Amino acid sequence: MKKTFLLSCAAALLLVSCNNNGNQNEAVKNDTVTTATNDAKTEEAWVPVDSATMMQKWMEYATPGEMHKMLASWEGSWEGDMTSWDYEGSAPRQSKVHAEYKMILGGKYLSSTHKGDMMGMSFEGHDLLAYDNATKKFVDIWVDNFGTGVMHLTGDYDASAKTLTLSGMSPDICHPGKECETKQVISIVDDTHHKMEMYGPDPKTGKMFKMMEISSTKKM
Repeated sequence: MKKTFLLSCAAALLLVSCNNNGNQNEAVKNDTVTTATNDAKTEEAWVPVDSATMMQKWMEYATPGEMHKMLASWEGSWEGDMTSWDYEGSAPRQSKVHAEYKMILGGKYLSSTHKGDMMGMSFEGHDLLAYDNATKKFVDIWVDNFGTGVMHLTGDYDASAKTLTLSGMSPDICHPGKECETKQVISIVDDTHHKMEMYGPDPKTGKMFKMMEISSTKKM
């Protein structure tokens, strides 16, 4: 009798265990279904666009505006005095730079070529600066002969301070697989004088510091 009772208890425990597992599996299944349903709900439904609206939006996107006019005012030849630092507190290096700015593709992008000497070597860089009508952001792409990568920065223009601040991430060549923050601030002193400041990580501390400054004057 005792043995029968123990077997009955064991069978009951096994049945309860199976039921619990079944309930847990069902709960997991229900949770999965609920999560999938919630995810589906969070996805915005596609809104059809008619051809007239599409054409209007495209024209708005493709038409240069006030920010493009500002960039166009930079067209021309510029001469600059560059100061650079290896790390915070290091001795500054001085050099001369020359830049040519030109609007391209119907006044939509500012293309520029920069030449000079850096660390005793001939330096050349190419820049493409745009204002994206859709994102309302400035986008900057830079390449030069001192590397093999592409620097991509985005930012905003502060009309009250007359400054364009761009930032982004660049490959950290001293720490493979990692990236470092880069920031560039362009101050418009007046129509013929600009100042550019470049910030990056101090190689000794990793903290952001001003690594370069260029004061440029437009040739008239």
